[in-house]
Amino acid sequence: MIRKIISIDENKCTGCGLCTTACHEGAIEIIDGKAKLIRENHCDGFGDCLPVCPEGAISFEEREAPAYDEKTVKNSASHQSMLSNWPCQLKLVPVSAPYFDKAKLLIAADCTAFAYADIHRDLMKSKVCLIACPKLDAEDYSIKLSKIIRENDISEITVLRMEVPCCGGLEYYTKKALESSGKELPFNVITVSIDGLIMDI
Repeated sequence: MIRKIISIDENKCTGCGLCTTACHEGAIEIIDGKAKLIRENHCDGFGDCLPVCPEGAISFEEREAPAYDEKTVKNSASHQSMLSNWPCQLKLVPVSAPYFDKAKLLIAADCTAFAYADIHRDLMKSKVCLIACPKLDAEDYSIKLSKIIRENDISEITVLRMEVPCCGGLEYYTKKALESSGKELPFNVITVSIDGLIMDI
């Protein structure tokens, strides 16, 4: 059928990932650093992704495309990734990026994603996720985190850590970064047990 559907200009796309968050149907993914419409039957043609693209890389077109499959979209919504930024490794993220504007940061220990099964639905939604391991990475992340906090309009910070002692380093680095940034922001620590349960919020 001929219908209105989005088109993504990969030459303009910077892979910031804002469109993947704006698309509530999970039609867009970042692949090889570029946004791609991977599920045409998930694109409803309303274009919630258009206004969030800072590069103007998304537009409408009318062409042959499968019909919007509302039933499939609803059934798959619970399995949708809530990762809104790429890269997500703290050591790889740039200090400044469009997704940091008014961002709620979730600074998560690597293991939390494997221990807490509902991390996407419960904790990552509407947040910029930065992951790190203070034990294996062996670097002082407070310096980079302080720059991210100081140079961007961050709205709040949540640290997601495991109950194990080595995860204390992530909490320490984040508190140190917030203090050295000179800003006062809402700050929260969530601890996950090795059994995959939230211990405190």
